[in-house]
Amino acid sequence: MLILHHYPFSPHSRFARLVLAEMGLGPETVEEKPWERRVPFLEINPAGHIPVLVDENGLVVPGAGVLAEYLDDTRGERLGDRRLMPGHPAVRMEVRRLMDWFLVKFHEEVSDYLVTEKIYKRFMPPDLGGGPPDMNAIRAGRANIRYHLKYIGYLIATRNWLAGDQMTYADLAAAAHLSVVDYLGDVPWDEDETAKHWYARIKSRPSFRALLADRVAGMAPASHYDDLDF
Repeated sequence: MLILHHYPFSPHSRFARLVLAEMGLGPETVEEKPWERRVPFLEINPAGHIPVLVDENGLVVPGAGVLAEYLDDTRGERLGDRRLMPGHPAVRMEVRRLMDWFLVKFHEEVSDYLVTEKIYKRFMPPDLGGGPPDMNAIRAGRANIRYHLKYIGYLIATRNWLAGDQMTYADLAAAAHLSVVDYLGDVPWDEDETAKHWYARIKSRPSFRALLADRVAGMAPASHYDDLDF
């Protein structure tokens, strides 16, 4: 059986969950709190990062981007025209470029700030960095998300999906990161209707249902979080 080590509000873990759901794969899940660095988990992935997929053959696949490439290599062809990494080299390059944009750039400039300060630090012990949120970091994340949202709107204004005519890993990477920020109520959707309509399409997919059911203990989501017609 496939085993996914993840944390529900880790944006990269959410990307992995979306990918697996879109491929029709239902792994057993193991929750890993990123700050705990459990020894049994470090024995699987010494870097301590999530997500980590353990395939049925025992192969350990660490990291969101590596996981996506591995699943395309091993299961992609069977998806036919629903393949999340298209066959044309130019489109594959664009998918990879946008995956990097959201899994790295958006994470560093937006989701890491907001998720760490508003969620992770609530549960982390003080000696591991827990405590009150850093409002400067939160303000930085809220400021930075605006140009990312405009960029999504710019892409969707001329394409059906972020990387081209069909939904790809690029869309799932962007949506995974936005979904956590949206839980916190920090996405200014009224600033770009085009981006909002694109997200509504992704949000309505069956693969998104599990994400919309996630809850942080003691923290309710934004009122529109699980509203498909927000």
